[in-house]
Amino acid sequence: MIRKILPLAILAGICISIGCVVNLRVGGVAGAVLFAFGLTTVVYYGLKLYTGTAGFIRMKGDWTMLGLVLLGNIIGCLLSAWLIAYAQPDCIEPASKILAGRLAKGPFACFLLAIGCGFIMTTAVEFARKGKMLTLLLGVPVFILCGFAHSIADAFYFLVSPAEQVLQADVLIVYISEVLGNFVGCNLYRWMLVFEQQPQG
Repeated sequence: MIRKILPLAILAGICISIGCVVNLRVGGVAGAVLFAFGLTTVVYYGLKLYTGTAGFIRMKGDWTMLGLVLLGNIIGCLLSAWLIAYAQPDCIEPASKILAGRLAKGPFACFLLAIGCGFIMTTAVEFARKGKMLTLLLGVPVFILCGFAHSIADAFYFLVSPAEQVLQADVLIVYISEVLGNFVGCNLYRWMLVFEQQPQG
């Protein structure tokens, strides 16, 4: 499983990092729209992205695989962050502002914001799997402009930020809250559909 999943997850992290870089350098609506390149690349090549996988795992399995995907995504972001911090240091300041904003909001707010992102990402991927790419292209700028939290994108933003800012206990707490929030958002549609199918008493 490691040899099959990990390389695909690392490359997915790199693809999302590319989207993060263009968003940091361009910003605004244009940066949010261009970020979509990262997700469309992930879907086209069949790579393994945490937010594109969490909403489709079996209820009683795949947990090891999902953890491996998350690890690989973070490794891909880490490698990209090292490269960008060296080659494009102008990305450090805007990434640092994103991290500071997440810390200012706190873990619970980031958890809630991550739910919105997870729901959008799973919806976008579901449409893309059926050949409807427009939702995929729109989903990315929607979650960014809404200010929702994408745990893999934030892995890049956090890791490219100055070390003294990243090495705080609060950063890990906020990040874990985003991972959990994304998971909830990714599975929201499944849980709600199951709830609607329950017999009414």
